Amino acid sequence: MKPSPLRYHRPTSLSEALDLLAELGDVGKVMAGGQSLVPLLSMRLAAPAHVVDVNALPGLAGVEVGDDAVRVGALVRHSGLERHDGAAGAIPLLRRAVRHVAHPTIRNRGTTVGSIVHADPSGEMPAVLTLLGGHLVVRSVQGERSVPAAELFAGPLETSLRPDELAVAAVFPRTDGETGCGVAEISRRHGDYAVAGVVASVHVHQGRVAGVRACFVSAGEVGVVVDLSDSLAGHDARTADWGVAGELARELVETEQDIHASADYRSQLVRVLTTRAVREAGLEALDRVEAA
Repeated sequence: MKPSPLRYHRPTSLSEALDLLAELGDVGKVMAGGQSLVPLLSMRLAAPAHVVDVNALPGLAGVEVGDDAVRVGALVRHSGLERHDGAAGAIPLLRRAVRHVAHPTIRNRGTTVGSIVHADPSGEMPAVLTLLGGHLVVRSVQGERSVPAAELFAGPLETSLRPDELAVAAVFPRTDGETGCGVAEISRRHGDYAVAGVVASVHVHQGRVAGVRACFVSAGEVGVVVDLSDSLAGHDARTADWGVAGELARELVETEQDIHASADYRSQLVRVLTTRAVREAGLEALDRVEAA
């Protein structure tokens, strides 16, 4: 199929892009990597009158690694983030999670910020931003503001961003020296949409589990962190039965049936994958504490 008739714009400065978005309002749609938008246009599941291509905007293609966070520009491709050693060293979860995003050819073009703004419940990077307590930096003709992940996602494929706002960066906070992260996912083929997935963090203090949190992919609500601390708080992190966290996750996370899996099967995947992810996170936390 072909997209509905539309007008294509390619601004060459940020101010030009913001002026254009302010003028277009609801009838405009931003395109960065286009790996989500173009299929929607081709299937006519989206039919904006105008598409604003931001790929010519300067200054949005960098990854900045700071003492407290990693800032990922709006035009950073998934593959660029995947290969960025500084970002992986600061937040190992970024590289581990982005390797689950689609297939290599798509990662070469798709953008991390675009994936987050797309707000797909099957997307890994919205879950990572939410788990880490990150935020988007957005700009409009009215100025700049930060939108915390907890306030960003309004539902499947919906965010709280205004039509005139452009997301210019995603900021992922570093975890402290007692926290580790893990990721686990199942898909029909590696790179396909996840049947179910989870990113998790475990906080360990004085050798004991102090906190367990998880955010789910293709299960539950997009951009929602589930607190699993009650399952393991106070347990020795070296001998903890991480499966208890998986059982609690299965109880707390609502799953739905689709053509890929029944709700019951997806619920079982939530249990198994949570167990794997929190185990990985707990072991990483212990390694970080011992290395300090």
